Parts: sequence; structure tokens; C-alpha cells
Amino acid sequence: MQIEWWHWIIAGFCLIGLELIVPSFTIIWFGLGALVVGLLNLVWPGFPVAGQVALWSLASVCFTVVWFRYFKPKKNRTHAGMSKEGIVGETGIIIRGTQDSYGRGIVRFRISVLGADEWSCFAEEILNVGDSVRVVDIEGQILKVVKI
Repeated sequence: MQIEWWHWIIAGFCLIGLELIVPSFTIIWFGLGALVVGLLNLVWPGFPVAGQVALWSLASVCFTVVWFRYFKPKKNRTHAGMSKEGIVGETGIIIRGTQDSYGRGIVRFRISVLGADEWSCFAEEILNVGDSVRVVDIEGQILKVVKI
């Protein structure tokens, strides 16, 4: 059985359309690979079926790799799910101080940080109510802070 050029074109458009239903942004590259094979098969009608399938696989993988490696936008990534990168460097005010160094206090941030306004914290020095602090590390659910 010979696969005609228009079979590949229809398959390509179906895969691209499927991307609208299942938005994974990978199916589109398999559709573009099918379009490439369809256009090549239009120009070269005697292209063997095994070569068509191999070219479709190769083109699809190449499109996918090129997109995710070189063209995928990498700016403005959030740090959701990565607590350390999302909270280190934030500043807040101590609302419950510590009695000694490495004691546990509570810091309040102006805006919610990782879903909470108040966090437990500790420091290498005594923290008093009203001290401004900056987060330098996170250990579990307790922040390590320093006075600023």
C-alpha cells in the first residue's frame, strides 16, 4: 500500500488540531513532521513508505528538540513549588521575637510568600519585635533570617 501525499497532509492537520484539544505543546510537532513528509511526497511521489515513516519520526523529534531546547520561552518562570528560590531574599518584620539565639520567632511579610503572610523563623542572634529581617535560607518550614 502506498501512502499518498494527502494522507500525510490530513494526518498533519489532524495532529495539529488535536493539539487544540490536548494542549501539551508536543503533538503539534508530530503534525508538522507529517506536513513535511506530505510536501516531500508531493514533490517525490515514489518516496518509499519506510522512508516516509522514518522521515516523519526524525522530523517530529527534531522539531520537538529544537523547540524545547532553543525556542521555548525561559523568561518569567515562577518559583512555584520551589520554596527556597521563591522565598530567599524576601524581607519582613518580626512580630514575635526570640528569647535567645536560635530561638523560634515569627516573621510577617508585606505580601504573601508561598501562600502565607506569617512564617516561623530563627536567627543566630536574638530577634526583637519590630526588627526587619531578610530570609537567607529555609529548613523545612522554618526560615533562617538575618537582621537588616
